[in-house]
Amino acid sequence: MAVLIFFIGHWYLSLFTQTFFYHRYASHAAFTMSKFWERFFYIFSYIMQGSSYMSPRAYAIMHRMHHAYTDTEKDPHSPGYSSNVFKMMSRTNKIYMGIYKGTLQVGDKFMKNIPDWPAFDKWALTWKSSVLWSLIYISYYIIFATAWWMFLLIPVHILMGPVHGTIINWFAHKYGYTNFKVNNTSRNLLPVDFLMLGESYHNNHHKFPSRINFGGIKWHEIDPVYPVIRLFDRLGVVKIKDRSLKLEEVEF
Repeated sequence: MAVLIFFIGHWYLSLFTQTFFYHRYASHAAFTMSKFWERFFYIFSYIMQGSSYMSPRAYAIMHRMHHAYTDTEKDPHSPGYSSNVFKMMSRTNKIYMGIYKGTLQVGDKFMKNIPDWPAFDKWALTWKSSVLWSLIYISYYIIFATAWWMFLLIPVHILMGPVHGTIINWFAHKYGYTNFKVNNTSRNLLPVDFLMLGESYHNNHHKFPSRINFGGIKWHEIDPVYPVIRLFDRLGVVKIKDRSLKLEEVEF
């Protein structure tokens, strides 16, 4: 039971930081927050993502490139230009590292209003940090695992971020249904998005990239992060740019 709770907690909390902080805030600027809360979610993301922590700045730039170049050779993660999911993951990582290290030139339009905390990322992105988090996961399983097969979950913990990204960037461009005709292969992967916190409504998102509610087009498309954003807005943690925003698109 302890292992199951740990795995589920890590899955959803890591995914929450990805969709709330990296995706909707850093990449699409769907809402704003103070520098205090931005730094808070930097640290929270690091704790929740652990060994698979990514630079929010590099992630945001890469994701904006994905929207600008979807399903073309310039797309950082298009299934159309990788023969299998592992090659796509490798290509994505290469582009991400190029952005983070500054060896890959990107247009100024992709760098507008993105969070950046170089001093924090300098530690959080080291191999020492990744190894430390990996050892924490392994130690937890040594203490609490009650069957050998539970240890097979450890690689998922270590690669949690890439696992989440791959589910959407590979499978949601191959399988699922569409609500909108767009100039790419994005699809809504799951009719009921209980595993991906709104992220699997990928066709909806490509139609309206900066909409704070990824679901809501059909009655069964429930985005569980949307009410959290609304709550944070009421509490003053974030400020939604347009309180009347429904289907209108906000440019980043």
